[in-house]
Amino acid sequence: MSYIPHTEDDVKKMLDVIDIKTVNDLFKAVPPDIRLKKPLNLPEPLSEQEVQSELANISRKNATVEDYISFIGGGAYNHYIPSIVNHIILRSEFYTAYTPYQPEISQGTLQAIFEYQTLICQLTGMDIANASMYDGASAAAEAVLMAKRINSRQKCLISSAVHPEYRDTVRTYLANQRCVLTEIPYCTETGTTPLDAVEKYIDTDTSCVVIQYPNFFGSLENIESISDIVRKNNSLLVVVITEPISLGLLKPPGKLGADIVAGEGQAFGNPLNFGGPYLGFFATNEKYIRNMPGRLVGETVDRDGKRGYVLTLATREQHIRREKATSNICTNEGLCALTAAVYLAALGKTGLIEVAKLNLNKMQYLKEQLKGLKNIRPAFTAPTFNESVIDVNQDAESVIKSLLKKGILAGVPLKRFYSELKSHILVCTTEMNTKEQIDLLIEGLAKI
Repeated sequence: MSYIPHTEDDVKKMLDVIDIKTVNDLFKAVPPDIRLKKPLNLPEPLSEQEVQSELANISRKNATVEDYISFIGGGAYNHYIPSIVNHIILRSEFYTAYTPYQPEISQGTLQAIFEYQTLICQLTGMDIANASMYDGASAAAEAVLMAKRINSRQKCLISSAVHPEYRDTVRTYLANQRCVLTEIPYCTETGTTPLDAVEKYIDTDTSCVVIQYPNFFGSLENIESISDIVRKNNSLLVVVITEPISLGLLKPPGKLGADIVAGEGQAFGNPLNFGGPYLGFFATNEKYIRNMPGRLVGETVDRDGKRGYVLTLATREQHIRREKATSNICTNEGLCALTAAVYLAALGKTGLIEVAKLNLNKMQYLKEQLKGLKNIRPAFTAPTFNESVIDVNQDAESVIKSLLKKGILAGVPLKRFYSELKSHILVCTTEMNTKEQIDLLIEGLAKI
């Protein structure tokens, strides 16, 4: 192994310590029939300059939202990231920091996470938030497990208008939990979860009902009315959010009756980045704090009465409580959470509202322009935020491929998730889309 900088004498001394004659003896436990019997077929060694050139050539095969006009959403959103975000998070004391177990040397990181928790509480209208989770999908699944811990019921209802991949993740988490997961069909007219369907499916063994806000179709659910139904049954309401910019305009789910709010914080300053790393946020009411997964940063005072920050209630984690833990979370998305905190602090309340208004107004403009097209229309009637489903009255994937040739990423074809929506595309507009770009999309759709 020429790439290991040990002399033959070094290797012999190490083998003597463990009483083994050759390096190959270390691999006796590996069956001979599956061992590699010839050297790896590796390319000829390249210089650093040649490697960089080769990697650059490979990277050019990838396209990004900087190369195309993007109207893709569905849980991953193209938002503008202020330059101050990277300026802060790329500082070495933040960029290289791990979990702040030792408060005496981690006050800056702990305070940053505490501020993040505070911001999530303010946005969601909940009492407490944890120090982040892996992503929105796993946060939603953890919310269902938490509800089950609270009331020990064995049934979960989830709207079919919740992100399909989130539903898959919840289903995976519940596979061995003796919990029945039942989907509530969405209304084909409004694209929302029907109240009468919630009443039909809910029963005394229902632990929780999971609703997305805005939902996967971009439609705004009637959270308050659903909450009333759930509360009458003494169940818990879990609200999932994939586009948190919407909270700049929409009433916080905590004010609408949510018991647990879980979601994806990618839109808060984290780049698309081919799917990760992302940021799961999680908030709930104070009375459920002992059942909440993950860790929390708390504010306290030291012996001199000065304000300080510490990890608190960390005993919920599996590396401390093992099978009694409330979560398998053993780390957090600390850097992504810091990114969200910097982004929100940079925008402030007014800035977030302005960004949310831009997102809403651009989608309203797009929907208004669709009225001028003969065979293309919004698929659902419910109000939306920055996403909406359009029916192109032909195979959606062929339409998307046609527009791609014009440099337009038209959206997400829904046939992949809903077999009945073969001619439907989920379209998203953010502050990154100009009026001219929206007009180009409309023009492209008109010529199909």
